[in-house]
Amino acid sequence: MPFVIKKLHAPTRQKAFLFLMHELGIAQSEAQRLISKGRLFQNGVAMSNNAGFIEGDFDFVCFEPVSMGLEPTFVAEEFAVYDKPSGLLVHPQNRHTPYSLNDEIKHRFGHDANIAHRIDQETSGLVLAARNKISERVLKMMFEDREITKRYLAMVKGHLREPLDIQEPLLRREDESSIVRMIVRVHPEGKPSRTFITPLQYFPETDTTLVEASPYTGRQHQIRVHLFHVKHPIVGDPIYNQDINDAVRFLDREMSLEERFRNTGASRLLLHAHSLEFRYGDNPYHIVSREDFITQCFDAMKAK
Repeated sequence: MPFVIKKLHAPTRQKAFLFLMHELGIAQSEAQRLISKGRLFQNGVAMSNNAGFIEGDFDFVCFEPVSMGLEPTFVAEEFAVYDKPSGLLVHPQNRHTPYSLNDEIKHRFGHDANIAHRIDQETSGLVLAARNKISERVLKMMFEDREITKRYLAMVKGHLREPLDIQEPLLRREDESSIVRMIVRVHPEGKPSRTFITPLQYFPETDTTLVEASPYTGRQHQIRVHLFHVKHPIVGDPIYNQDINDAVRFLDREMSLEERFRNTGASRLLLHAHSLEFRYGDNPYHIVSREDFITQCFDAMKAK
């Protein structure tokens, strides 16, 4: 479990963030951020004031990364790239998350290393990680300024014959349920969104098409919603192209693997972050996944 409780002792009354800075070797902003997140407990009560004082014994919840042996596929001086398997979380959802890609990154490159962007848990493929705070700011700004080209592979239902330029605004649902609120839809009041789709190969035996998807914008679930909207949903998608009750049951972890396979046609979402292309400093980079995504697709579409 990467989140552990440390027993700490402050011999004299002092600012909590100053104690954490000295004890853990972290910056003031990081110490105050952790206090604000409710990581410091005195007599079982979380401190809410990041300028508060401590004295004596107290508990501190800290992140101690564990490794399952996942190696980066590419390493540079300022960043690294991982080929994330489907099903692995990028960040821990809460303190009880046993393992995420964040563990591997911090275990190998240290506390200041961090993920520069996110992909869905069920999406496999390339994830870019900054090795320090400076490169994290640079890379995140590059994503925001669309200076990093991302290309995905997806196996979709039906025969897609021509390239598509999908420009449909996306809106997150505003239902009361926090689960349903995760679902995105095409809506005129949504944010402008654009995805380029190129068909690569049609497989008549499964009536599916391998496509390349290049998102111009970076909305949540963008590729999934856009392909569903044009009636070529991604095979294995447990949310889009599904009955809303089934989607909620999947998100609530109430659906068996067998039922999920029957509903979606695969044991996982068949979406893969295949390549990243950008310039960092004076150097151009074009990093391509080494995974055999087509084989993974057909394995996932076989009934177990």
